[in-house]
Amino acid sequence: QVQLVESGGGLVQPGGSLRLSCVVSGRTFSRHAMGWFRQAPGKEREFVVGISRSGGMTNYVDSVKGRFTISRDNAKNTVYLQMNSLKPEDTAVYYCAAKYSASDSTYSHNMDYWGKGTLVTVSS
Repeated sequence: QVQLVESGGGLVQPGGSLRLSCVVSGRTFSRHAMGWFRQAPGKEREFVVGISRSGGMTNYVDSVKGRFTISRDNAKNTVYLQMNSLKPEDTAVYYCAAKYSASDSTYSHNMDYWGKGTLVTVSS
């Protein structure tokens, strides 16, 4: 069983930065593509960014390109989301997700495992 635990959320002013982390249990982390999703109040959950098993491929939603950076450390079973130049519209619960992948691809849907989320609030 794969378990995901997010951390790093909090309250930040517009223009500020946060770094989210997601630690994944189990021995098969390197066989999973990873992704970050978010759900703002009153809205559906949406894809933010994905990273392939090796970390060599990434895919960002247009609204965060140039501001967010995803990375992973397979030795630590951890995926990160560095968020810079945060805007009030980035306020949401951020979820980490994993998908077993036979290839080095990214995924924006049909994820296999989900964390419980961490709240990011961008407000002055």
